[in-house]
Amino acid sequence: MKALVPSGGAGTRLRPITHTSAKQLVPVANKPVLFYGLEAIAEAGITEVGIVVGDTAQEIQRAVGDGSAFGLNVTYLPQTAPLGLAHTVLIARDFLGDDDFVMYLGDNFLIGGIAELVERFRRERPAAQVVLTKVADPRAFGVAELDIEGRLIGLEEKPEQPKSDLALVGVFLFTAAVHPIVADLSPSDRGELEITHAISGLIDAGHPVAATITEGYWKDTGNVADMLEVNRLVLEGMEPELAGVVHDSELIGRVTVAPGAVVRGSRIVGPVIIGAGCVVEGSYLGPFTSVAEDCRIIDSELEYSVVLRGAAIHGVRRIEASLIGHEVEVTPAPRMPRAHRLVLGDHSKVQICAYS
Repeated sequence: MKALVPSGGAGTRLRPITHTSAKQLVPVANKPVLFYGLEAIAEAGITEVGIVVGDTAQEIQRAVGDGSAFGLNVTYLPQTAPLGLAHTVLIARDFLGDDDFVMYLGDNFLIGGIAELVERFRRERPAAQVVLTKVADPRAFGVAELDIEGRLIGLEEKPEQPKSDLALVGVFLFTAAVHPIVADLSPSDRGELEITHAISGLIDAGHPVAATITEGYWKDTGNVADMLEVNRLVLEGMEPELAGVVHDSELIGRVTVAPGAVVRGSRIVGPVIIGAGCVVEGSYLGPFTSVAEDCRIIDSELEYSVVLRGAAIHGVRRIEASLIGHEVEVTPAPRMPRAHRLVLGDHSKVQICAYS
């Protein structure tokens, strides 16, 4: 069995972060979300992986390399434009050959891995196997319809009036039976080759398609709220490690201070991870906060947030539920005049606490 990992999307819901960085490389607990998927693939015993890349190909190739760090052999498959998940199967035809394969979306996060799913698929070998989970608002997802016996009978892509609350998780398993179906697909109204149409085509052609409802945790980390929630979940299971230098500080709960990091005169309430080369001084870091490498947090308060590499936060009171990008500088505005001074990129979102 092989793995296909689509990683070429534009990441519009994470802008402006994704103007300069691949959404699959935004870190969760200081590790790119893509890496969790690659580790899950390796744990399932799969070694041959095709990563579909687009405009951020060079960045993803620098991060993943040849895959040997994960115990994988990685092949990169260029996609000229994000034309749909079924399109990634189409361009990966030569790589996949006639082998069974798992498609694992590069920006998805699934607790518990995929080893059991892969083992079940190898044992039962339907033409396809999908994973479903209940969601509050299924209109943003591919939605499954099951019959009274729990068999998959239909799929819709982001329907206005969903027939169920069961959304497709970003993990699919296929045999080679999917290839002729994909080859005959036409673009949807969105201009994409939809993977839901390919699975529906298998059903219509009489091929067995299995559906599993997962009770485990799954998130599409395509927006800030979901990214922060996944970061929280991963930090919950983190083991503390104090490899850096800590002076005159109070550390409570599960706190990781990476080698080369320095914490002075601060209060850290875990779970918190502080990356290599960071300086935290005179500050408070609250629960569910990840600070990537080479950041400086001085005389500030930060909680339930993700800070990316090289950011600097000086003299700022109370930042929470925030995603701070690479090399960002956050400082207080001058006292007079009493005004906010902002330099924001396209598609930025800012919430300002206004005082009367």
